[in-house]
Amino acid sequence: MTVLPALQAELAAATDRLLATTAGLSDDDVAAPSRLPGWSRGHVLAHVARNADSHIRLLTWAKTGVKTPQYPTAESREAEIEAQAARPAAEHLADLRDSAARLDAAVRDLPEQAWRASVAGMRPPDHPAWYCLVRRLREVGMHHVDLGAGYGPSDWPEAFVLRELHDCAATWPRENSPIRSFRLSGAEWKVGEDGPSVEGAPADMLAWLTGRSGGEGVRLVPEGRTMTPGPAALPAPPPWLIVTAPADLPATPPEDYP
Repeated sequence: MTVLPALQAELAAATDRLLATTAGLSDDDVAAPSRLPGWSRGHVLAHVARNADSHIRLLTWAKTGVKTPQYPTAESREAEIEAQAARPAAEHLADLRDSAARLDAAVRDLPEQAWRASVAGMRPPDHPAWYCLVRRLREVGMHHVDLGAGYGPSDWPEAFVLRELHDCAATWPRENSPIRSFRLSGAEWKVGEDGPSVEGAPADMLAWLTGRSGGEGVRLVPEGRTMTPGPAALPAPPPWLIVTAPADLPATPPEDYP
């Protein structure tokens, strides 16, 4: 048994939650600003739908061996989102549902050996096809919060939070951050030998690290001393998602991840 069935089930549940939120949005709601600067909720929804199609292209690459870029170009990706953002709520919902169903069909149709194929996003490094499920879960979970429509970091499932924290640590840009580790309840994720740490509850930590909060619930710990909770004492979080995937992923789908 590999991690694939669990990731597929988690993705189905995350998609259902996003569809339920989207079904409750009116045309005015969709046109309103999201939590992402410069993007309406319609921009977020269009992006999530087109991201499903982009992952179908990656799975097609894995299945056929013919290189199929996730997006033709960065410019075409942005233009497509912009062109579709102003659609009515019902069109966004239908597109989100249909694109997710197409992706689900592509996942179910992928031969076992194809999950080991190497594919690539718009940034390095290349990664095995099975990691596409992790990447798609990230898109759905993070952008559900970005809608600003009642779903927040505290609603993220525990498995999602711990996996994303693991990958934050695995891809930490050490040269761009004074923080050398972050601590959760009973565990520490070290990213360097010396320097201050941050600590907090898992969901609070992930929200801060990914730019989904101002640092509420996260504390700076210099020289082993805990400071007063709150974002005022925190430095800026390190850049997030500067790479597509951790560099040392196993080619064969593991039994569990992380």
